[in-house]
Amino acid sequence: MGCSLSGLNTLYDAMNGGADVWINDNRFKIVRQLGEGGFAYVYLVKEVINDVSSNGGVSKKFKDPSHIADDGTYAMKKSFYLQCDEILHINVGNLKYVCDALSSTMICLACTSNYNKMLKIGGPDQTWTHEAYLLFPVHLDGTLLDNTTTMKSKKEFFSTSDVLQIFRQLCAGLQHLHTLEPPYAHNDVKPGNVLLTHRKGQPPLAILMDFGSARPARREIHSRSEALQLQEWASEHVSAPFRAPELWDCPSQTDIDERTDVWSLGCTLFAIMYGASPFEYALGESGGSLQLAVINGQIKWPAGPTPPYPEALHQFVSWMLQPQATVRPRIDDIIIHVDKLIAKFSQ
Repeated sequence: MGCSLSGLNTLYDAMNGGADVWINDNRFKIVRQLGEGGFAYVYLVKEVINDVSSNGGVSKKFKDPSHIADDGTYAMKKSFYLQCDEILHINVGNLKYVCDALSSTMICLACTSNYNKMLKIGGPDQTWTHEAYLLFPVHLDGTLLDNTTTMKSKKEFFSTSDVLQIFRQLCAGLQHLHTLEPPYAHNDVKPGNVLLTHRKGQPPLAILMDFGSARPARREIHSRSEALQLQEWASEHVSAPFRAPELWDCPSQTDIDERTDVWSLGCTLFAIMYGASPFEYALGESGGSLQLAVINGQIKWPAGPTPPYPEALHQFVSWMLQPQATVRPRIDDIIIHVDKLIAKFSQ
């Protein structure tokens, strides 16, 4: 299935009781706003399938509908872009490519490359405001960040088994990106970009989301200027507590690859266990510079559950959080290792 959206009525009309939203000949009704942040809003939408135009519903178009809610509800993200047409074409083109690659995995259902131009900002030399849309499975239990924050306040912890099962699902999502041709990096793996659904008698269902920063992963840096450009881009798109050392202090001659995501993945595993990035935790204990803590790979282990997490889990985190990117594992190696840990600790 392609990811282009067509016939999309403005969300402003829908929110004011006007026309419904149409996506690829599928009709949706806005239920309520779920959240907002930066230049994006997320809405709960419900598919309307009582007419011919719906073609049996969006769920019929995917090989694995297991993540779709039974009542036909989805989360729809609306993003704004204050960019010129050329830059926007590149950004939305990247997003469309990623969505096409991931649509059958149910990580991301649809996006638009036919973005809408809105009111022009400023004078004749200013850019237009554009809109782009994403449709996701809905997970009303919130993000991993929401869950770990609540658990941390209650001094509660995920079990070792649930930690590994949540992490394994994130690895599966990331593996799809890293094995594309060319490989793509997510560039913002963190608890706030992981949706959770709790299931009775089963591990939580975890979904990696928000591919707005995804880009081809491999980049050759040949000059100080290119290094500074990469650092500037990373400061805007990669959350600081989960940002790899080479994106904080990029050498003038180096190769960047998808192992920037592996660093973020290691930080996220730590956060599943203890509720924060290891470097957020270290600074909370002793203060100092986040950048320096990241570059030095300083990890402090909090007091965990009783009994504590197995040392093998700590070693697994440390394996991913090696400041030298060239000795960091790749996603396939991580999956092999996490499967061994699941076999050992999930019985």
